[in-house]
Order: sequence, then structure tokens, then C-alpha cells
Amino acid sequence: MLAFLNARFLAFVFGLLGNIISFLVFLAPLPTFYKIYRKKSSEGYQAVPYMVALFSAALLLYYAVLKTNAYMIISINCIGCFIEIAYLSIYIFYAPKNAKISTLTCISIFNVCGLGTVMLISLILVKGPKRVELVGWICAVINLAVFAAPLSIMRRVIRTKSVEYMPFMLSFSLTLCATAWFFYGFFVNDFYIAVPNVAGFLFGIVQMILYCVYKDSNKKNDKDEQEKPNNKSIDEEDFEVEMVADNQCNRRN
Repeated sequence: MLAFLNARFLAFVFGLLGNIISFLVFLAPLPTFYKIYRKKSSEGYQAVPYMVALFSAALLLYYAVLKTNAYMIISINCIGCFIEIAYLSIYIFYAPKNAKISTLTCISIFNVCGLGTVMLISLILVKGPKRVELVGWICAVINLAVFAAPLSIMRRVIRTKSVEYMPFMLSFSLTLCATAWFFYGFFVNDFYIAVPNVAGFLFGIVQMILYCVYKDSNKKNDKDEQEKPNNKSIDEEDFEVEMVADNQCNRRN
């Protein structure tokens, strides 16, 4: 009985921690959308990450409703859906006409039809506990794909030896988030929540290691870029001094 109460308490603690960190991660793109608002244009930015985040949050919300008593999952994914819809609305409002059409088409196909298909299949073809298992497996696969998305960024970091596009705090936050949700899933015996977050934790650790390895390369590149114009100016100054000296010699002659 005591062990059960301890497990429930720890699940509550890690679920609450997961909610707080996830909320902060959801707010991470705010500077991007402030720039879009200032520019009055979303040209040059991509809507795909926000569509994927909306699909993932909506799917997890559906899974939590089917599972019942998964209040921690319901709360954060309700907030996540609202935030991602707000991001996409801002993006579409300030997007050029072609981008508006393509974004709305992708949302209709991916978010509306995709999620609708999962809901219809699970409600019509599967019944009872099997329904939760089916949606749980789909959630696990989608979450694994989301966690694997930074692989392209990690490859870019290794190739360019620059961490410009992989901020340390974001990697650190995602690692903490994955850790919190892993322990939540562990203490509530939810395999579909715990397992994908193991991958999220590992990818986060790898990102932080890469950051530590290549962070000095950024400083070196910045230093080189700063030194180049200085060297050039010194050469120019030497040339000017020589020209002045020659002119003075010519005048004396």
C-alpha cells in the first residue's frame, strides 16, 4: 500500500514537472513569432514544426481521454494544442498567398484528415483495451519520429563544426522534459509514454555533448572573422603610410 502511494506521489511530481517544462518548451518559439509580427511577414519561416507539434499534442490528448485518469497528459496537451493553433494562425495571417494555401492544405491533410483517420479506425474497428493500445502505439511511433527530428541538425553541426542552429538551453530543456515524462510513464506503468522518452533523453544527451565539443569552434570562427577586417585595415594603414612617405620624398626631391 505504501509503495503504491509512493508511486502515485512520484507520478504526480514528475507529471507536474513534465507539465511545467513542456509548457516552457511550447513557449520557446515566441521570439520567432515576435519577429514575424514585427516584419509583418512569415516569409522564410517554416510551418511544418508547428503542424507536427499540433498533431502530436492532439494525438496524445486523444490517447489520454481514451485511457482515462491521465490528467497530467490531458492538461499539458490541451495547452499545447492551443499554443500551436495560435502559432499557426499567426503564421498563416502573415504568410504570402502561396504559403497560406500550401499551409492550409497541409493542415487539412495532415492534422484534420490524419487525426480524423486515427480516431475513426480506433473507434470503429477496435474496441475495449485494444483501442487504447492501438492509439498508444501510434503515439509512441509519432513521438519517436519527433525526437529523431534533430538528427538532421546534429549532422549539420558535425559537418559545419558550428552549434549556431542547436542552442544548448533548448537541448537541455528537451532532455529534462524527456526525463520527467519517462519517470511519469514509469510510475504509472505507461509503456507508450515512457519508452519514446528514453530516446528523447538519449538524443538530448548527444546534442549537449556535441554542443560541448563544437562550442569553441564558433568562438574561433567569430574571432577569425573579426581579425580579418583588422588585418586588412592594418595593411591599408601601412600602404597609406608608405604613400605619404613617398610623396614627402618626392616633394623634397
